[in-house]
Amino acid sequence: MRDDWISKAIPGVRVARDYQKAWLKPDLVAGAALSAALVPAGMAYAEASGLPAVNGLYASVVPMIFYALFGPSRVVIVGPDSSLAPMIAAAILPLAGRNPEQAVPMAGVLAILIGAFLFAGRIFKLGFVTGLLSKPIRVGYLNGIALAVTVSQLPRLLGIDSSGKTLVERLGYLSDAVLGGGINPIALGVGAGSLAVIVAGRFLPWKVPGVMVAVAGAIAVVAALDLAGQLPVVGALPRGLPSPALGGIGWDEVTALIGPAAGIALIAFADTSTLSKSLAGRRGERVNGNEEMGALGIANIATGMLGGFPVSGSSSRTPIVLDAGGRSPLSGVVAALLVVLFMLLVPGVTAFLPTATLAAVVIVAAASLVDVKTLLRLIRMSKLETLLLVVTFLGVAFVGVLEGIVVAIGLSLVAFVRRAWDPYRTELASVDGVPGFHDLDRHPEGRRIEGLVIARFDAPLFFANGEVFADHIRSLVDGAPWPVKWVIVAAEPITGLDTTALEELVQLDDELALGGVSLVFAEMKGPIKDRLVRFGASSRFSTDHFYPTVHNAVRAYREWAGKE
Repeated sequence: MRDDWISKAIPGVRVARDYQKAWLKPDLVAGAALSAALVPAGMAYAEASGLPAVNGLYASVVPMIFYALFGPSRVVIVGPDSSLAPMIAAAILPLAGRNPEQAVPMAGVLAILIGAFLFAGRIFKLGFVTGLLSKPIRVGYLNGIALAVTVSQLPRLLGIDSSGKTLVERLGYLSDAVLGGGINPIALGVGAGSLAVIVAGRFLPWKVPGVMVAVAGAIAVVAALDLAGQLPVVGALPRGLPSPALGGIGWDEVTALIGPAAGIALIAFADTSTLSKSLAGRRGERVNGNEEMGALGIANIATGMLGGFPVSGSSSRTPIVLDAGGRSPLSGVVAALLVVLFMLLVPGVTAFLPTATLAAVVIVAAASLVDVKTLLRLIRMSKLETLLLVVTFLGVAFVGVLEGIVVAIGLSLVAFVRRAWDPYRTELASVDGVPGFHDLDRHPEGRRIEGLVIARFDAPLFFANGEVFADHIRSLVDGAPWPVKWVIVAAEPITGLDTTALEELVQLDDELALGGVSLVFAEMKGPIKDRLVRFGASSRFSTDHFYPTVHNAVRAYREWAGKE
């Protein structure tokens, strides 16, 4: 029993217990291949987040080890990601005054707060909240991130200083610098060459990642031609292991980071959960979203405590493990250990690594986020969802990442309320030769029953649509070709009821009763009946007001009216 509890709390224990010898070689190979991508990607995403490059290595090592222990997925790689970088920068740089020494502890606190939100979500089983991020919002967000990240990295690619807080300001400053002849031709040449190598590596049959070739080639060229003084370089990394770096942060800064942490936690979990579930589906497995949330929370807390910054599942590095045949979380642990060896043995090699090459790494990763196919498909399918996508894209790119997401979620909720406020509603009638009762709008040949109205309302009843429901019933009664004696509500689509809607329902029942009309319900779900009892309406709507099917209700009316 105790072993089962430990295995459930720490999935890595279960993986280790069931580990097969045949997995060892592919895991080692996959770990080695992954480590080649972790070093440049980690440094690149750190700089894109406004942090020193070495912190990107800390954020690559620590989370993978903890996720290997607590993560429910066997192959997801957790670490720095291009989709989080601009949000991290937007959260910490205004508070840090663009001071790296102050930005590092703030990034750590931000990661801890994100981890706390995620772990709390695990405890309270809030994995469902990612449903707030519909596909149009996610696609608009990723496209906006791609544009924002690319623009933020262009100055590094061109070898010029960056400036401006918003995308428009950055583009303006960039155009002024280009027109003023501020481009560093050596940096541009190295950056463009790195871009070409990385992109070409995706189409060539070799197994060596293009990122690794580009980074190694750029270092070799800069060192051989002694170009370190003629273009910006990363510089030698400090030798050593990840360590705590949380000093100098006051409660004012912590409080200011709570809001951004909540937004980033939502995005990080949405990205990781989507990646984890899609990979599990391919392998015929299932991943619990709440367990995923808890594991990601632990990984963020750990990296925040040890000099890192917020992380999520990586859609660019996870495929490296899959392509190399990785079978278990050991591949991530192997990669982390190899990165640690790099930090201990050869940290000085980055003294010749151009920042233009790291910019190329980030730009290529950002380009992979772009999804034009979904936009084109939505244009054909839904104007409203297309609008949500475009608003999210514009908000994220031109206003701010968190602001754009908040606006998009708000619009999604408004759209939901709008649909629920004005749902599809109709009258039902019998159709010759077809069992049951059917929509008169779709079957105008349908036959009504004298003295009876059968109404359907396809939404839960709540404060925004209670009056709409009542008006629908009134219009059917007033428009009937004969005096109405009964109204049957086909209530199966009604999945909710609040007190405001109940008041409208009671008022409607009173109005109908004054006109000699009985209001009854067919196929109403048990939980809605329970709510009527809890709201004190059981004396008004007694058991003879409810029927198991529309057919039963119609038969009861016929018996009452003497039409049988």
